[in-house]
Amino acid sequence: MSKKPNLIIMYADDLGFGDVGCYGGTAIETPNVDRLAAQGLRFNQGYATAATCTPSRYSLLTGSYPWRNPRAKILPGDAPQLIEPGTDTLPSLLREGGYATGVVGKWHLGIGAGNPNWNKPLPGTPLDIGFDSSYIMAATNDRVPCVYLDGRDVVGLDPADPIEVTYQQDGAFPGVPTGRDNPELLKMRYSHGHDMSIVNGVSRIGYMRGGKDAEWVDEEMADAFAQRAVAFVEEHANQPFFLYYAFHQPHVPRMPAPRFAGTTGLGPRGDVIAEMDWCVGEMLDTLERLGLVDNTIVIFSSDNGPVLDDGYEDDAAELLGDHRPAGPLRGGKYSLYDGGTRVPFLLSWPAEVTPGVSEALVSHVDFTATFAALAGVNLPEDAAPDSLNLLPALTGKDSAGRDLLVTEGMHAKTIVRDQKWAYLPPHQGPRYYATTGNESGFSHWEQLYDLQQDIGQAKNMAPEHPEVVASMSQQLSAVRASARTRP
Repeated sequence: MSKKPNLIIMYADDLGFGDVGCYGGTAIETPNVDRLAAQGLRFNQGYATAATCTPSRYSLLTGSYPWRNPRAKILPGDAPQLIEPGTDTLPSLLREGGYATGVVGKWHLGIGAGNPNWNKPLPGTPLDIGFDSSYIMAATNDRVPCVYLDGRDVVGLDPADPIEVTYQQDGAFPGVPTGRDNPELLKMRYSHGHDMSIVNGVSRIGYMRGGKDAEWVDEEMADAFAQRAVAFVEEHANQPFFLYYAFHQPHVPRMPAPRFAGTTGLGPRGDVIAEMDWCVGEMLDTLERLGLVDNTIVIFSSDNGPVLDDGYEDDAAELLGDHRPAGPLRGGKYSLYDGGTRVPFLLSWPAEVTPGVSEALVSHVDFTATFAALAGVNLPEDAAPDSLNLLPALTGKDSAGRDLLVTEGMHAKTIVRDQKWAYLPPHQGPRYYATTGNESGFSHWEQLYDLQQDIGQAKNMAPEHPEVVASMSQQLSAVRASARTRP
């Protein structure tokens, strides 16, 4: 091949294994995701490394399991940068290999040294860990500051109206409405937790004052990010490029553009999934228009599994009907069960990949080693310690993939799976999370599931196979005790 392949990773937020048509979902039409599946590989055993967002994104970009970094957990909007400058990352390695690198969308990996001054050029952004260009939200759409960052600068900021942000529980700014004190100002009410500063009629986590001209409008967010993602591809069409296009859908608050509102019958959650599918279509159409389809690797996946009530009253549970967001899987976001980390995982590369379905065990943590090798870059010895070069599996030439994979739920509590079994060690904690209703997977006893025969993890086989329990417990302990060197 005369030119290195382009790489686009489109990363949904809280999308479940059963939320899209190509994985059996019928309640929400996803023609563009299904179109991508039809022209590439659909992985039935594709995993994020964690059942929550920040840890999964950390792994995708670093090739490291998140529990190796104690700070890799769900971050507030003013958190310090999680990935240290100088770390070998997927974008920095691809840039070394001659790629233009860009990120558009949700970041949620921290900015600067923490509690940054949003009114000046920001240190510690994606530009400092390997991205040439960056157009992001600092954290997530339910957290302040509710502004876009273009490179190091807040977009549209009026210097006469500086931004102030605090995550102190008692830090509400005088005179700034909150969901807790001013529910009459809300166009979507919170159900739990999201009762602080109101932006665009929605109360958030954290307090923000100032920056009125810079505040985003949730209903315009999909268009804003799609336009920047398309522009990046157009600008770099004549050279190898890597685009990390991180969707905010279907994360809360679910606020679709008016043209998508009410289109699915499943309320805002269904509507923003339809909106996300449109975003996928915009990118696929762009590749076709520019003649880039054949030599572009397009990956579509999600950072973790689904959740219904994650902090706002948007009728996601009430309007669910027969739709099963996690499909046949047990659990969802926050869970140790497969519904927390087994996610939609599609890869298209028409020049090299024959369309089909793969049962190979693959993970986002392997992107760094795989695509660095494809770009002709040798990994430093201490880089991407948990990442494997799985190019044969990701291109359909190997049907097995990984031998072993560690994933985590909340609080860096881990499980291990191999080609057949999933082993969940005892973990202290509630069986269900009180606010979301999602099953945690925590238990006082050991759990073992045969994923070849029991995809829904309904029967605990631990009492019948103590030898498997002992072996897998030992393997999990060995991985967790291993040094930060490449496997």
